[in-house]
Amino acid sequence: MMDLKGLPETTASLPPVHTWTPPFCGDMDLVIKANGEWIHEGGKIKRPAMVTMFSRILWFEKGEYFLVTPVEKVRIQVEDAPFLVVGWQWVDSELGKAIEFVTHTDDRLVLGVGCDLWMAFFQNEERPYVSMRYGLKALVGRNVFYDLAEYLEPVKTSEGEGIGLISAGKSYLLMKDE
Repeated sequence: MMDLKGLPETTASLPPVHTWTPPFCGDMDLVIKANGEWIHEGGKIKRPAMVTMFSRILWFEKGEYFLVTPVEKVRIQVEDAPFLVVGWQWVDSELGKAIEFVTHTDDRLVLGVGCDLWMAFFQNEERPYVSMRYGLKALVGRNVFYDLAEYLEPVKTSEGEGIGLISAGKSYLLMKDE
């Protein structure tokens, strides 16, 4: 479902980062590692609530990541994707049976309803990603991806034919036919 601004309901319940235009205040020593760990000043942030809080004010702009508040904007580093999909389930949507992904920060994404899936390379390894709010993306965890393999089926998309997933009536090509 969409709210009046065209944002998914889960996004609408987040801070209105998309309306804030604070000045850039510099860089913060915060790195989101490719394995999903958040590292601040060399140490892992161990409190999940802190990671979730920061994740709610994360912004992606012109290939860079920022934490944004109404009064400041600081750049952080992200090695791959700032979010990690750690779970999934089948749900009913207005467009039919759909896959709902859950991230490590408890974001819920419905594949085919404001969320897409694709394969891309990171350090010579092909990995699955899903789209999120504000141009952000999440890496689909290996265990989740392997679990979804049971539901692969033949699909045809604008990218070609092969095997993939169908969610909310939309096909996602994960491996092209040769």
